[in-house]
Amino acid sequence: MTWLNRRVLLRLASLLIFLPAAAPVAAEPASSVGFQHLSIADGSGPRIEVGIWYPSNAAAEAQPLELYAQTVAKDGPIAGDHLPLVVISHGNGGSYAGHYDTALALARAGFVAAALTHVGDNWRDQSRATDMAERPRQLYVLVDYMLKRWSEHRFIDPDRVGAFGFSSGGFTVLAAAGGEPDLTLVAPHCAEHPTFFDCGLVAAHPVSADAIHAMRWVHDPRLKAVVVAAPALGYAFAPDGLKGVKAKIDLWRDEDDHVLPHPFYAEVVRTRLPTPPRYHVVPHADHFDFLAPCTDALAKAAPLICRSEPGFDRAAFHADFDRQVVGFFEANLLSPAP
Repeated sequence: MTWLNRRVLLRLASLLIFLPAAAPVAAEPASSVGFQHLSIADGSGPRIEVGIWYPSNAAAEAQPLELYAQTVAKDGPIAGDHLPLVVISHGNGGSYAGHYDTALALARAGFVAAALTHVGDNWRDQSRATDMAERPRQLYVLVDYMLKRWSEHRFIDPDRVGAFGFSSGGFTVLAAAGGEPDLTLVAPHCAEHPTFFDCGLVAAHPVSADAIHAMRWVHDPRLKAVVVAAPALGYAFAPDGLKGVKAKIDLWRDEDDHVLPHPFYAEVVRTRLPTPPRYHVVPHADHFDFLAPCTDALAKAAPLICRSEPGFDRAAFHADFDRQVVGFFEANLLSPAP
């Protein structure tokens, strides 16, 4: 080795002593999405149907999903560690599959997304459609399962948990995040607006005053960030009914909602949250436009939920909606844990 080479090496060594340690290299994003479909125990009650989407490097294939279709690695191994979790609550008469496109977008971005089919309020069974206190309780059961008993729970960061809810699911996640609804407000609301969808549902599945007073709302302080789309029963949160909500809120309203008309639902939530939410109004959107874009089979089986206003492109809207939902959870769950 020449004296010049030796001098250069000594100079480099002296510089390295004073350089900061290199930042860890970010892990490569997963190449596909894994998916599991299972049922989980709920005490002595019926088992709860669940769909789980998560990052995976396994090869994905086209798969049916009820009347939708998705490209996933069924039961593929999970990729990543300390992954954030988002649980998903569907609307009245729906199922775990209704927001699969949002779940896929979250999984591609490095989240675990778990959606349940609410027992007694789904497309197969409406027997408990107005037992609203059951919904946040079932969501709590799902979070518990994902953090403690799911086969891959060790890959989830329990300090990074969020929730997404649409319609009755929007009400669900607000209650789970600390909201205390007053369902005695439903009767006067429906006396004034008997043709509204929720009032027709209550008329078909009446709830006694004793049952209303016996309802207890299960809250989940593990929820740090919540996306709420077209929430049902917004008016049932009295002026102080949302004061217990500490999570960050991303609130969405469709401009032309014919199921839950403005201003009795999302607008009431917006004005009564203790901290102003991030708020979006989607021009020309109707209530069911928050559901995943329909396949031909679903449009034939359930035309009502697949119908949009002329000129409204549900697929284009969902591309932007999913991007913004992912961005909200990235901003509020991927920052350093408390």
